[in-house]
Amino acid sequence: MTSLTQCSSGLVHPHEASCNAAANERTAGGGAVYREDDTQSHLDEQDDDKRDSNETRLTLMEEVLLLGSRIEKDTSFWNACISSGLRGCMLIELALRERLQPEACGMRRKSLLTRKVICKSDAPTGDVLLEEALKHVKEIQPPETVQNWTELLSGETWNPLKLHYQLRNVRERLAKKLVEKGVLTREKQNFLLFDMPTHPLANNNIKQCLIKKVQEAVLDKWVNDPHRMDKRLLALIYLAHASDVLENAFAPLLDELCDLASKRVQQFLDLDPEVECLKANPNGVLWVVVAAFTK
Repeated sequence: MTSLTQCSSGLVHPHEASCNAAANERTAGGGAVYREDDTQSHLDEQDDDKRDSNETRLTLMEEVLLLGSRIEKDTSFWNACISSGLRGCMLIELALRERLQPEACGMRRKSLLTRKVICKSDAPTGDVLLEEALKHVKEIQPPETVQNWTELLSGETWNPLKLHYQLRNVRERLAKKLVEKGVLTREKQNFLLFDMPTHPLANNNIKQCLIKKVQEAVLDKWVNDPHRMDKRLLALIYLAHASDVLENAFAPLLDELCDLASKRVQQFLDLDPEVECLKANPNGVLWVVVAAFTK
């Protein structure tokens, strides 16, 4: 899952502390010699420990929902595009965790839109929504395409025999998870005759880190090649656009930078998923989902 670190001042980085301690030990012990790869391995372990203890981990679904929220109110619940976008996020999240994969092309190469999604592993994910989606993909026979799955998981199917595949209250359940993580808070807002729960921001720093990450991906750290970009970040850009929340990340930018960021996103949108899926080390489900949302 994607990790967002809240920045703080006045703290000594664990790497600096460990390096200083190691230097003191070498000085006191007469300059003991350590292997470089052992030192690097130790630092890598500290990296993992620091991330595990100090970071707020968000799934793709939570990131997309967070991009659609505002400080004073939760506007994502009025976004008609975000429902199918969140289902696409689930499929990619499962693929990134090695749970799903597209069916093999076979002798006659199939179009991405006609390739079915199959279960690669049913190992637990630790996420209730992902577990439900994975269970449906595993049990259904015959397998379905990504486009069909976004409709089935959203409940937008005309087949009454498949209505039980719908994942209900997805936005509310994701918002509840973000409340548990301290990112959102829960309030009730009066709408004439009834009260409706809303989830305004409780910790704006985490959202600002997310916005900064998206902005840097298409500005300061632009690579002009989707295969050189982190797959999770690439998926976030595509699905945030499909969910109509990507512009929220560009809103704080100056007009010139906003135009540049939008043009670079459009470059990715203009790519042919069929071609990109054939390149080295692609994530098959990612490009299948992209094809379903862009074609």
